[in-house]
Amino acid sequence: MTEILVSQKTPVLDARPLRHRVGLIALATDHTSEVDYARMLVPHGVGLYSTRIPYANPVTPETLRAMAPELARAAALILPDEALDAVIYGCTAASVCIGDAAVALAIRQGKPGVLVITPVSATLAGLRAFGARRISVLTPYSVATSRPMADLFEAEGFTLDRFTCLDMDDDREMARITPASIVELAAGAVAKGSDALFISCTAVRAAGVISQVEAAVGIPVLSSNYACAWHTLRLLGDIGAAAPGHLMQLGLAQG
Repeated sequence: MTEILVSQKTPVLDARPLRHRVGLIALATDHTSEVDYARMLVPHGVGLYSTRIPYANPVTPETLRAMAPELARAAALILPDEALDAVIYGCTAASVCIGDAAVALAIRQGKPGVLVITPVSATLAGLRAFGARRISVLTPYSVATSRPMADLFEAEGFTLDRFTCLDMDDDREMARITPASIVELAAGAVAKGSDALFISCTAVRAAGVISQVEAAVGIPVLSSNYACAWHTLRLLGDIGAAAPGHLMQLGLAQG
């Protein structure tokens, strides 16, 4: 029988395997978020640690709000008993329907004191970094699911020049919208005079074609995952450009 030796040398341990630790709460049906963040965050020394939260289509305000009771449990499953620098909640429409404050409160029940980033908080920060006041918005959702988002932007002081929805109700199909179609749809969703375009939904693969969309529409563009990646890096103190596009050249707005 082969003798198994115990090393007499004690391993040297890093404080962390990677410089930053960021959790991601993704929908059970999500195809896009982890891929986007692996491209934009991981190369910047950000460890991305994801968990999935129960979710069932169709995408409606009711099904989106139904995720709220699961948020604390999902957050607690990410590296239990270890600190995270931030947790990203991977659903734009749910952040609107549940409310950013309620999302942050629930996640901090599972990860006390953690920085919480949602597509809504990141998008608002991105629009303010642009200095945008008049915006156009493109969502894949139905009118009923888009309405709370329109109300939120107006409550935050933005003028909605145009708000276009695709009337889809399955986030798995939203993830299948081709990049070329995203560019084409975005070009038709911008009103003259808008300062910026927001493409909503973490399922939509817009983050990978931001520069193409900006070239097509002639104004700054941000999407849900793109804004979250930018906001995460800036809040962690990283001023690098994690992807092409105007927003990645900017810091956080002051004041």
